[in-house]
Amino acid sequence: MKSTAIKTGMFSFFMVVLFLTSLNASEDKIDKKAEPNISTQTQACLACHKIYTPGIVEDWLSSRHSKTTPAEGIKKPVFQRRVSAAEIPVELSEKIVGCYECHSLNPEKHKDNFTHMGYKINVIASPNDCQTCHPAEVKQYSDSKKAHAIKNIMENPVYHTLVSTITGVKKIDNNRITTDKPSDITLNETCLACHGTKIEVKGMKKVMTAKMGEITVPDLTNWPNQGVGRENPDGSLGSCTACHPRHGFSIEVARKPYTCGQCHLEPDVPAFNVYKESKHGNIYASKYYEWDFNAVPWTIGKDVKAPTCATCHNSLLVSPDGSVLAERTHDFGSRLWVRLFGLVYSHPQPKSGNTSIIKNKDGLPLPVTFTGEPASEYLIDKTEQDRRIASMKRVCGGCHSTDWTNGHFEKLANTIKETNDMTLSATLLLVESWEKGIEDKTNPFDEAIEQLWVKQWLFYSNSIRYASAMTGAPDYQAFKLGWWELTNNLKNMRDMIDLKEKISKKR
Repeated sequence: MKSTAIKTGMFSFFMVVLFLTSLNASEDKIDKKAEPNISTQTQACLACHKIYTPGIVEDWLSSRHSKTTPAEGIKKPVFQRRVSAAEIPVELSEKIVGCYECHSLNPEKHKDNFTHMGYKINVIASPNDCQTCHPAEVKQYSDSKKAHAIKNIMENPVYHTLVSTITGVKKIDNNRITTDKPSDITLNETCLACHGTKIEVKGMKKVMTAKMGEITVPDLTNWPNQGVGRENPDGSLGSCTACHPRHGFSIEVARKPYTCGQCHLEPDVPAFNVYKESKHGNIYASKYYEWDFNAVPWTIGKDVKAPTCATCHNSLLVSPDGSVLAERTHDFGSRLWVRLFGLVYSHPQPKSGNTSIIKNKDGLPLPVTFTGEPASEYLIDKTEQDRRIASMKRVCGGCHSTDWTNGHFEKLANTIKETNDMTLSATLLLVESWEKGIEDKTNPFDEAIEQLWVKQWLFYSNSIRYASAMTGAPDYQAFKLGWWELTNNLKNMRDMIDLKEKISKKR
């Protein structure tokens, strides 16, 4: 027994020594990497958080923020610069970007600001804070559909009805299916997990932590959330960490397709699934480890040899001789001339990222009427469409011949027309069911024929268009969510209308 006790005591002693050694090593790591330009406030943050949330500290230590001051960033050549501000406040420019530098900005605007360990801290570092160093990026993003994602789905009565219909709890009442209003938690984990939630401060609350005991923090609604259109307590829209996850804020992570694949998945937005099946996705999966995902600018053929989502949508691209193929943008739709994601039809891109302002000739907040007529005053015109097509062709031309590129765009235009025609056929059947009283159009999403109609444009037409646009995922155009389903779905709608009509006449 005595021997066992001695061994146990020695083991405990060595564990303590090991812990203290690792703590000192962690201190050395922070000191060597950051101390020459680190603020006293951030040092205070790290002193506790390297013990209580070591993963966050290690992630930050891997970041560019922990190694470079804004003053150094501004001095880089224009194409290599990641700081778009013309000047940085003096109190920030000579220090590395640490905990305090991000979580203390604009306290007068932050309803989530609170006193923490003697410092005034914001819980959420918002785009409005990031724009201290990155104003161009924040301005671009703020005008995008992503920034308005929560408004576009929750303040549009048509889309909101769809969201409420599919997420509310279903009950059987007198042999009929009824839907309860979906809870905030349900929405936050489904549609709003990607679109973003509205985060408000209800007051303060006490939280019992595993290591620090009880602490007092702001009581936030709809939190946590990293949706792209999140409305923050300071009133700003968006979450930079949706693509550049905290606290490493890695451009490498943002450029790899897995980040976009968090939300852009089948059946409604199958971009990531299509990419994995495409030739580009095949090359990426086979050779990505040879590429440089941190290079700015991104040199086609040298740093990257097949496109990822970021290549086509937002990265600064140059050819090996330094010629610019595409300027960097954080408005992910600014290079796009057409909106593949049909609601209800594919249509020219909207002029504003806030699509809730759109009204078509049917009087509905949709970019196209039920019969396919665009709400043109809210959508980009032919001149702007042509400019964007030319811009995207330059991206494709970094690897492909002119003839190959032109042929691809011609095929895509044909695919858009044909899938829109198939959506129109389904819509005419839906209208027929309403006119005959077979379905009730009060809610266009809650009955059987209506839900088949939704599949026609939300799942199948979208799948075919994404597969065409992303240079080949033939199964998504043919049998998997493609033309087979598009055709079969139309037949099912016709058969269901005929069957319901026969049953109605017998009564």
